[in-house]
Amino acid sequence: MLRRGLALGGGLVVLIVLVLGIKGCLDARANRELSDYARNVTQIVEETKQTSKGFFGKLADPGSLSVTEFVAEVNADRSAMDNYRTRVEGLSTPGDMSHAQNALELVYELRASAMDEIAEQMSTALGDAGSAKATAVIAKEMRTLLAADTLYAAVVRPEINHVLESNGISDSDVPKSVFLPEGTKWLDESAVASALGSITGSSTGEASPGVHGLGLLGVSINGTELTEGLTTSVSAEETPEVEVEVQNQGESTENGISVSVTVEGGTAVEGSISTIEAGETATATIPLTPAPSGEVALEINVDTVPGEEVSTNNEGTFTVAFE
Repeated sequence: MLRRGLALGGGLVVLIVLVLGIKGCLDARANRELSDYARNVTQIVEETKQTSKGFFGKLADPGSLSVTEFVAEVNADRSAMDNYRTRVEGLSTPGDMSHAQNALELVYELRASAMDEIAEQMSTALGDAGSAKATAVIAKEMRTLLAADTLYAAVVRPEINHVLESNGISDSDVPKSVFLPEGTKWLDESAVASALGSITGSSTGEASPGVHGLGLLGVSINGTELTEGLTTSVSAEETPEVEVEVQNQGESTENGISVSVTVEGGTAVEGSISTIEAGETATATIPLTPAPSGEVALEINVDTVPGEEVSTNNEGTFTVAFE
């Protein structure tokens, strides 16, 4: 009985040691996962900080950046933010961090969607046609960036650091993450407009050096080419869409090109082309609603760009018979 008791006691001690060892291994593994998660979040946050610094730095002082260069750099910032969003969504998340992770994903969804929209609007904002509306959209997206910063500060960072502290991890706190500069002026639409107006070659500033000029290359309706001096028959069964092909005949990229179509001296219907590189062509598509009927004259006009001295080839009149 004594030997059996000793054997049983020894077995119990071994079992306790095994259980404690396994628990210690599991706790250590869990803590490593939490520390790895916090470290990965910190890395993304630090890279985001650099993107913010670069984006708002060039917005405040674009230096000698041309419109093309500025737009290209904003697109690079957008790509970087899209990359951060993808990395956040792919994080290996310990169970205790699930709520913080959901909030972090929303933070980066807001940031990425805001930068996507800012990049989409930038060419138009730096041009002429529609620049005021595009600038207003950019200013609105600054508020989206602010909302993301607020969510990170109020939910994400406190929850991650609380979980770390609860598990006895004191050296892995995640840092602050403020994309929109604190005390920012960028929520003010006029501040955004003023900054964009200082970019070389934008329509709100001076024309960039060199030759500037546009040319009306061709006009068609629903694929049917029009010819000046001749009457062209076009089917009236579907909504007529006037396709105006414009060439940049200058030496610099032109932005925010405004194109208009006027039917028989009526009210002009406007369209725009966001950007045309030097020597390249682009097309503005302008639907006519309601559709004209019978034989009418269409007056096509391509607005001049800053620095353009010859505009005689920016317009044309075409006779169309809608049948």
